[in-house]
Amino acid sequence: MISKEYINIEKELIPYSFEIELGVELFQIGVEYNAVGDFFTLDLSKDDVILVRNEKIVYGEPLFSEIYDARFPAPLIVPIDEAGNETRVGWDNLNKTVFLVVMND
Repeated sequence: MISKEYINIEKELIPYSFEIELGVELFQIGVEYNAVGDFFTLDLSKDDVILVRNEKIVYGEPLFSEIYDARFPAPLIVPIDEAGNETRVGWDNLNKTVFLVVMND
């Protein structure tokens, strides 16, 4: 059975970084916002080593999936609207109708 957790992006703090436990490992995530394009990007680090810089949050697409290797978090992180009404991620819907869902086994 898959359990779900949610990553809350605190938009009022952007740009900012935070630590998060994903699977059994600790990561750092940096959050940026592009107001012109109305999109968010994430930086992912582990042990002060940058694994990904400026990963765009795209609706329905697992984060960090195109560049995955053993250093990356085991659970998938997918931005979705569980009601199925949204088709993109932007300032107005992130953490309101669209959430970063951590899919744990």
